[in-house]
Amino acid sequence: MTGHSRADARRPGAAHGLRAVLLAGGKGVRLRPFTVNFPKPLLPLGDMPIIEVLMKRLVSFGITDITLTLGHLAELIKAYFLHRQEFTSQLRLRYVDEEEPTGTAGSLAFVQGLDDTFLVMNGDVLTDLNYGRLMADHVESGAAATISTHHRDVSISLGVLHFDDDADQLRVTDYSEKPTLKYEVSMGVYCFAPRALGHIPRGERLDFPDLVLKLIAAGETVRGWRSTDFWLDIGRTEDYEQAQEDFETLRDRLLPGDG
Repeated sequence: MTGHSRADARRPGAAHGLRAVLLAGGKGVRLRPFTVNFPKPLLPLGDMPIIEVLMKRLVSFGITDITLTLGHLAELIKAYFLHRQEFTSQLRLRYVDEEEPTGTAGSLAFVQGLDDTFLVMNGDVLTDLNYGRLMADHVESGAAATISTHHRDVSISLGVLHFDDDADQLRVTDYSEKPTLKYEVSMGVYCFAPRALGHIPRGERLDFPDLVLKLIAAGETVRGWRSTDFWLDIGRTEDYEQAQEDFETLRDRLLPGDG
């Protein structure tokens, strides 16, 4: 480990100076028609796009070395930040252009210089997650990967039947009326040790679930980090509408010190 010792990990500023990779190349199919001619990361929340909200929160934790992986309508994202010199002057902002999609994890193979602990996150989440605590926990654990998780209850508005193992008889063993299922779901925010990159073939499609399974199969430790922070995945039109409302309400929490 270089640059960030275990002693550093116990400090509140454990995320300071680390690199972040934001995945901003998706087509945003579920958000159409908003994203037909407009990249999802540039959809506005209040007076700024989603991607800038994420980046400003990272900066508030001392994470200023940020790489955007781009694909769909990449030039529009670059053009936006070209005209945001007041903000980008605080950053070391880099871009990775993918000519062909290689999946959420596959794009990391094209990011140069990830030789220390680094953060990866989807470019379409709204959260006030504490990156300092997350990074401290990850570095202290020595894990190859740490996944931020959130609790979700999923209600099934139907009666659910349970059967025994005899597929022919379908003997009912239990009946649950409108059950609520409880899950720990990925927030789309990950911490990685550099060695995790060795499991990502360059130029081959690989998504994060596949990478996690490859790491586990290789005997690496992959951990979850439970968060109770605010979190919203902006994947559907109703999520985007909710995000606009939440941003106005939670702006001070999401962007501390932004003025």
